[in-house]
Amino acid sequence: MNKPSATQMIGIDVGGTFTDLFVLDAATGQAKILKVPSTRGQEAKGFMSGVLGACDSVASIATIIHGTTVATNALLERKVARCGLITTRGFRDVLEMRRRDRPQTWGLTGRFEPIVSREYRLEVDERVLADGQVHTAVDLAQVHAAAQTLLAQGCEAVCVFFVNSYANAQNEHAAVGAVRALWPNAFVTASFEVLPEIREFERCSTATLNACLQPVMGQYLQRLSEELTARQFGGEFLIVQSSGGVMSAQTASELPVRTALSGPAAGVIACAQIAQASGYADVITGDVGGTSFDVSLIVNGKAALAAQTAIEFGMVVRAPMIQIETIGAGGGSIASVDAGGLLQVGPQSAGSTPGPACYGRGGQAATLTDANVLLGRIDASRPIGGVLLGDLNVDLARAAIDEQVAKPLGLSVWQAAEAILTVANANMAGAIRLVSIERGHDPRRFAYMPFGGGGALHVCAMMREVGVQVALVPRYPGVTSALGCVLADLRHDRVQTLNQMLSTVDASHLLQQVSDMRAQCDARLDASQAPIERRVELIEFDMLYVGQTHTLTVTITRDELTMSGLQAAFESQYQQAFGRTLAGIPIRLINLRFALVGVRPKFDLKVLAAASPMKTAVAADIAPRAVYHQGQWHNARVYQRLSLGVDELIAGPAVLEQADTTTWLEPGFNARTDVLGNLIIRRE
Repeated sequence: MNKPSATQMIGIDVGGTFTDLFVLDAATGQAKILKVPSTRGQEAKGFMSGVLGACDSVASIATIIHGTTVATNALLERKVARCGLITTRGFRDVLEMRRRDRPQTWGLTGRFEPIVSREYRLEVDERVLADGQVHTAVDLAQVHAAAQTLLAQGCEAVCVFFVNSYANAQNEHAAVGAVRALWPNAFVTASFEVLPEIREFERCSTATLNACLQPVMGQYLQRLSEELTARQFGGEFLIVQSSGGVMSAQTASELPVRTALSGPAAGVIACAQIAQASGYADVITGDVGGTSFDVSLIVNGKAALAAQTAIEFGMVVRAPMIQIETIGAGGGSIASVDAGGLLQVGPQSAGSTPGPACYGRGGQAATLTDANVLLGRIDASRPIGGVLLGDLNVDLARAAIDEQVAKPLGLSVWQAAEAILTVANANMAGAIRLVSIERGHDPRRFAYMPFGGGGALHVCAMMREVGVQVALVPRYPGVTSALGCVLADLRHDRVQTLNQMLSTVDASHLLQQVSDMRAQCDARLDASQAPIERRVELIEFDMLYVGQTHTLTVTITRDELTMSGLQAAFESQYQQAFGRTLAGIPIRLINLRFALVGVRPKFDLKVLAAASPMKTAVAADIAPRAVYHQGQWHNARVYQRLSLGVDELIAGPAVLEQADTTTWLEPGFNARTDVLGNLIIRRE
């Protein structure tokens, strides 16, 4: 039960360089932002530092919503718990065989190490057929012996994966019960509990990754919960999912694989709501952080969801996730000249330690941030993050770019710095085209929404490169993911494989399955104890024509859940996707998907606008400075962005500064601030 004085809601996004916080006080309606240094490898330390810096008393916090990269980093760096796998005899190597793909599609080289080594993958006798018939009952004595062997080998977590448990979980349920009876902790994963869906590799991979992450995420969240409780925190502690919804910390500990892209997903959710409130339903988002550029597409106010993604080669997670394309193009991306004399930017990154050369922390590599500092786009005396970084060293940036780029290419140091930006911008534009043009969308009808610490520095370049007509820079771009944590709704997903012909569908049976899934999701929402205004259910079917391999996901309502309703919905979706239907070919239902969204109370996004009376652009004007652009120096005016008046027009060249980011407005572009505090940029 929250204390009466608990009025603050805090969104926290832990990044590689900074931990970002967005704080909303329900009592006063005031919002503020905060950035503190992240502590890589000790993320809980940076988290608590941010919480303590955001409020006078932890007891005053009603809700904390956390977007975390703990699971993502653990998988990418393979710093996960030692995990064992108990599986059906004959299926020990599913993780290694995958889909017979390879790291380099056109090459014969490349290594792949499964997340669970072969000596920790053990087989037992059991068999369920694809139709759900139990052919061979599970040998529980073998299960018991396998679990004992894994414990003796030092395994901290275990996954039980039987090949056809999606069709009938009887054997796997019995085996999991036997393992849990002797396992010394709660880190036991059953594949049917994580993903009761056809296709053995995807289910095995997802369940195994979940098991590997349980100790990592469970211990991390436990540490946070204990520290918060010790400081009298009595509110809700929620975690952002990769689907853009949130869940309780307890659910996140049980299903950590659903947090694999937690932080970037929160940023997309914030962009969707801010853009819609500003009158833009179709948006391309671009998150420029320290290491990567993350791009996503929002159509009709909705972020696109993918059924599965690969964290890296062979590490497949099949769970609803916001579709995000990532390339190595962030502030720390390293510029170098390759053996063929070509300039490359990324994917290697200087990270936050030692960081770009201009940080003065021992970094020697020339980076994207060094180029922006040298060309005057970032003020070295007022860097992003302010006092957290201290003044940046322009001389170190100049020396690194001169030695590593300018001299090898025969350019001046200024030309070399701009060449770094040109290559990075081309890479970013390619990622934008990947999520738009290559998916059948014309980017010219979308607004571009940059965020992250570096997104607004490249906004005009992206508009030029891709042809976007308008850009929307949020009021606090550098903490957009933290804001998304506060805006996200609760969400829980379930899936069940049907694998039956549409002509044999029993509508009443399907309705009962939907009701059962609804009950399971309701229980999860109830357990969170978070305030919910209403509950919205989403029903989808993966369907295909007989003979096809790939499915089409069709959304319906309960009223449409009949044979004719399913056929009409599928044919309409197929016609829209492929321009025709295949008359006379039978239709097959593969999977039933269900999601329950608990809509949380929303706040008026006008709190993002300045609380004090707006100043005029003249009053906001700082001393102008020289900025290098397209081969020449420009005398750019400099503004404190957060002091600009609503609807006041700013013409480029101009630099708009704020604590969490810098916006570079190129010549030929203009900007105005709307009533929500967003910066609307257009070409003149």
